Amino acid sequence: MTRQVAMVRYKVHADRAAENETAIRRVFEQLAREQPSGLRYGAFKSSDGQTFIHFVVTEGQDNNPLNKLDAFQAFTAGVRSRCEEMPVRVELAEVGSFHLIDA
Repeated sequence: MTRQVAMVRYKVHADRAAENETAIRRVFEQLAREQPSGLRYGAFKSSDGQTFIHFVVTEGQDNNPLNKLDAFQAFTAGVRSRCEEMPVRVELAEVGSFHLIDA
């Protein structure tokens, strides 16, 4: 099966950073409850407190379980209004890793 790896980076307005974190935490709460297979996902905040980077690893072409989550749909519906710098998605090809995306 094909593994898809992507990184999404964006910067939110300083006064919206806490709101963004709350929305992200709701996604992880739903992930914890539903435990979808074929997904590895991490969201990180930079030291500036406004820049967020998400890593998404999915198994299979066009199979992203995140898109089916209500919490993720709510997060993405409002992300652009929170942004100072819009999200940029970069598809990544693994060159090598050490326990980063392996089980």
